[in-house]
Amino acid sequence: VILAPIIIMSLENFEWPWQYNFPPFFTYSDCVCCLLLRLHYRVSFRIQPNLDTRQKQLEAWCDLVLAYHRHLRLYTLDLGEAQNSALFSNSKLNRKLPLDGILLVLEQLRQRGNVEWEDVKRKQRCLLMWRTPEEWAALMYNWASTNGMTNSVCTLYELHSGDDTVAEDFHGIELWLLKRALGVLEKQGRAELLPGSAADGSDGGVKFF
Repeated sequence: VILAPIIIMSLENFEWPWQYNFPPFFTYSDCVCCLLLRLHYRVSFRIQPNLDTRQKQLEAWCDLVLAYHRHLRLYTLDLGEAQNSALFSNSKLNRKLPLDGILLVLEQLRQRGNVEWEDVKRKQRCLLMWRTPEEWAALMYNWASTNGMTNSVCTLYELHSGDDTVAEDFHGIELWLLKRALGVLEKQGRAELLPGSAADGSDGGVKFF
């Protein structure tokens, strides 16, 4: 069974974007309808001059969410917990991003391929991929090619926790995302997943081509 390495990450050296300390950045509930109009009907900039600013605000939030989770190496987001986290709540400003704003940011990330809801109807918990499976797949294949691992078998444990991958971004990646990324390579004909005996497939392997 693959066990995630114990890594305690801190926000001490996380670089918050300048917008995070700008109070209007957290004012979102009044613009949800405008953003939805733009996303679905592509309203002209001339009709709503503030829409371009709102879209940039949405993109800044998306970038922040990805950077925050990448820094802490988190792969899931619980909406109930997130509302009171430092990500969406700035205690110095006494400001929070409203729930509808958070959902809109996550919807934008879903459309980008970075978010997948575990409970589509309730939308309380989602998988958050600060790199898409395709991006992880490219990194893994580059590692395999660079290290002469093509046409040879590598265990999932070696990819996840092996000494040879310590310097790689995918070291310590969660099993579900590791397998999904390797699945991308399998579809591309550049790898073959080899099943293991464990129920979750954690003792399996992969052959790169």
